[in-house]
Amino acid sequence: MQALPDFEKMDLFYLGRELDPSTLKSDRLPLLYKSKNLTTHGVILGMTGSGKTGLGIALLEEAALDKIPAIIIDPKGDMADLLLGFPDLASADFAPWIDMDKAKRQEVTPEELAAETATTWKKGLAAWGQNGDRIRRMQENTEFSIYTPGSCTGQPVSVLDSLQAPGDEVIVDDEVLAEMVNSAVSSLLVLVGIQADPLKSRQHILLSSILLAHWRKGENLDLETLIGSVVKPPFDRVGVFPLESFYPQTDRMELAMQLNNILASPSFAAWRKGAPLDIDSFLSTREGKPRHCIFSIAHLGDEERMFFVTLLLGRLLGWMRRQPGSSSLRCLLYMDEIFGYFPPSANPPAKKAMMLLLKQARAFGLGIVLSTQNPVDLDYKGLSNIGTWFIGRLQTRQDQDRVLAGISGGAGNLDKTQFRSMMTGMRGRTFLLSSTHRPEPVLFETRWVLSYLKGPVSLQDIGKLVSAPPVPEKPSTAATPAVDNGHATANAPLLPATLHQLFVPTPVPMET
Repeated sequence: MQALPDFEKMDLFYLGRELDPSTLKSDRLPLLYKSKNLTTHGVILGMTGSGKTGLGIALLEEAALDKIPAIIIDPKGDMADLLLGFPDLASADFAPWIDMDKAKRQEVTPEELAAETATTWKKGLAAWGQNGDRIRRMQENTEFSIYTPGSCTGQPVSVLDSLQAPGDEVIVDDEVLAEMVNSAVSSLLVLVGIQADPLKSRQHILLSSILLAHWRKGENLDLETLIGSVVKPPFDRVGVFPLESFYPQTDRMELAMQLNNILASPSFAAWRKGAPLDIDSFLSTREGKPRHCIFSIAHLGDEERMFFVTLLLGRLLGWMRRQPGSSSLRCLLYMDEIFGYFPPSANPPAKKAMMLLLKQARAFGLGIVLSTQNPVDLDYKGLSNIGTWFIGRLQTRQDQDRVLAGISGGAGNLDKTQFRSMMTGMRGRTFLLSSTHRPEPVLFETRWVLSYLKGPVSLQDIGKLVSAPPVPEKPSTAATPAVDNGHATANAPLLPATLHQLFVPTPVPMET
């Protein structure tokens, strides 16, 4: 009898078992997918209940086992389940995370349901050739962390003070530099409720010009510096027009006030606390251990989500350009639900940054995997270069037609009849793999995941998962009366344009 492939080999992702398309029965042949294939990116499509969350988690677990870091954007709260891996598979580990309502419906105690769940997970793993040792090895190889931008319930992320100048690699790359500026400016304007066209909006053009002026000098900015530069920009012309003709100071003051509201509003205080938005630190610890960092944004409003995702993608672009070229998978960017971020007929701020990443990331070993349950609301033209498609159960024939049209745009020689036949009668946890790296599409069933699939993890539950100590705040200086100790600032205060400002140099103590 032929030996089964070893799914523990490095650079191979164990995603499930192949199925016979005619019977939908497993031939017990593991589906092993080369990790380097994901440098051409991937997409997971399927309706609610298709198992796409489980497939995404399985893929990320394989990356963690192979010590491949990942940045995970989680708009729904499902990806936090990656932190619910219990090597001992003990009922006490599952107990805090079981559904109390389910216990009531089944008329069992929470302890009994926890024991039943632990047994189910142990048997499920065993049926797929796995055990608690594999969970333990995954956690030893990779550190899992979860961040909650805009909230201190979990681990917050400091984003409002992070407008650092990119490195020389980005400064000389006009396309990437322009997109980093666009991402930073668009995200800020979204946060203050301004939907700005980068080519038409005075606000966007002014802020972009300010960022470029500082960054090309290698100067970092924070929000205070940016606001001061709005009032008094480091240039006197925008294009061929004098600054005051293009954007008079009274109008600039209004924009400065809008941005200042971010600093002044208590609701935005959490955006200035926590870990800095530094991609290197999210991909590995100081000791060099790979990290999987989940950015949970389910608690945010639509504008705040767009702000954070756009800013994060812009930072990732800058990080990418500093890396040497690589043909292997260096790290992953995973987004669990891309609905609203990549529509076919609109250009939200995050879309252009994602398009540029899909275009350039392959050369640097950055693989991007996107997931959605809304296959109709996708810009398939923008996804035409994606090499790996995981297609789960779809709700309507219209969904199937849209997906087939999208894939055929990149594949060229797609047999639509064969695809439609294989997509008929698909059940949960069953996916059709279409890859430019494989000669034929493959039908497979996803494996049992190592992590406990609790479902969406609430913000309150995330607080229980966060074990890292809080990030220390910046040291603050106690306020003192102005008559006793004056202070100087590099930026002019925000005053109406009608008031004339005078500059007083900082006093220097006399020698005695």
